[in-house]
This record gives sequence, C-alpha cells and structure tokens, in this order.
Amino acid sequence: MRQFISRIIKPWLALAATAAMVGITQQGCTKSPDVEQAPITPEKRENGVRIVELSVTEKGYEPSPVNLKKGEPVKLVVTRKTDHTCATEVVMDGYDINTPLPLNEAVEIAFTPKESGKLVYGCAMNKMISGVFLVD
Repeated sequence: MRQFISRIIKPWLALAATAAMVGITQQGCTKSPDVEQAPITPEKRENGVRIVELSVTEKGYEPSPVNLKKGEPVKLVVTRKTDHTCATEVVMDGYDINTPLPLNEAVEIAFTPKESGKLVYGCAMNKMISGVFLVD
C-alpha cells in the first residue's frame, strides 16, 4: 500500500498543487506595482494649477505614486476616509507642509515641486504611512 501511495498518489498531489498555483496566478495574483510606474490618471486643472485628489484609507495615501512636473503649481485635495490610520496629517519636508487631515473633510494644500525625482510625503510619525510623487 505504501508503494501505491508513493508511486501513484504523491505525483498526482504534486501535479494538482502545481495546477492550483498556476490557476491562482492567472486569476490576478500579480506583483505589486513598481513605485517607478505611476498610474495614469486624468488630469484636472483650475486656472493653470493641477488638481490632485488624494485619499487616506486603511491602505495609506491613494493613489500613489502620482506623476508631477517640476515648476508646475499643484493643489492637493486630500480626504482622510478612515480613523484606522496614523495618517491624520500630511507632512512634506522641504515645503513647510504639516497639515492636519480631519476625518471626511477635503483639505486643500498648494505647492510647486522644486526638484525632479522622488518626493515622499506622509504622516507625522516619520512617514511610516507615506505616498510618493514622481517629479519630472
């Protein structure tokens, strides 16, 4: 009986496990997005200022990353949608931004990116919860 299990059952179990993993992968389990690839979102503008809407959810700041342009004025409209986060404010070093985010209230923050590269913003707890702007 042991030989039957070893020779017949074990290979079938291995094949079934492999098939299950392939099925899971094909159904949408994919690698998380690379920080260097910002999702394409429609741009909103108001009097030449780019409007970027951000939400603070249990997943953090969304969407992230967001592409911006050096020297282009930006107005962030940030809404904290959860109490289950330490991101009750947004801090951006080098821009003198440390703005409280009351629950379910849209808060406007204006700034102009000064340098190209990755600009990290986040919570006041050393950006433990953070988001990224990719500045061209």
